[in-house]
Amino acid sequence: MRFDIITCQPDLLESPFSHSILKRAQQKGLAEIHIHDLRQYAVNKHGQIDDYAFGGGAGMVMMIEPIDKCISELQADRKYDAIIYMTPDGQTLNQGIVNQFSLLENVIILCGHYKGVDERVRQHYVTHEISIGDYVLSGGELGAAVLTDAIIRILPGVLNDETSALTDSFQDGLLAPPVFTRPAEYKGMKVPDILMSGDTPKIEQWRFEQAVERTKQRRPDLLNE
Repeated sequence: MRFDIITCQPDLLESPFSHSILKRAQQKGLAEIHIHDLRQYAVNKHGQIDDYAFGGGAGMVMMIEPIDKCISELQADRKYDAIIYMTPDGQTLNQGIVNQFSLLENVIILCGHYKGVDERVRQHYVTHEISIGDYVLSGGELGAAVLTDAIIRILPGVLNDETSALTDSFQDGLLAPPVFTRPAEYKGMKVPDILMSGDTPKIEQWRFEQAVERTKQRRPDLLNE
């Protein structure tokens, strides 16, 4: 799967994609991540990509021209299944959306900045608008990293144990149950006996019950959907 991320702050995205699972996914050829500096498509020699809003008001707005140039150049090389704009007023990201995006082949992710982008970009170029929560960040770069990470980790072959992603929180509408590892007892704190019983059906039933209970306590809204 290919990700083309358009940003005016490319340095912010270097570290998230250079380590751990995302790094290995790229090395295996399972994911491609390409960062595009929007200032390379600036409207003048000063690197201008933003301007004042028509009608006045505080803050700067990302201009349509640099964004159009960048997207058009990318589309000249391949067909994109989605152009995703990271914005606080977009659809709130959840596991279902991530699962849907993971089925695509080529996506563009546009990172907002300043007061956002010229509305014509949203009207004529963007196919999906995504938010990672009801708060405002300095730009869309961290949100783009979150979205990309969430998608890549569930691509076939990325995780050594593919069933691991299927048992994550939210995949079945529940939070994940508690997990334990060695030692079986530490400073008087013991692992539940059922997990060391070797009785797989009973262990799975225990995990399901724990997942339901944890969801009731922490995210009851999920049980009402």
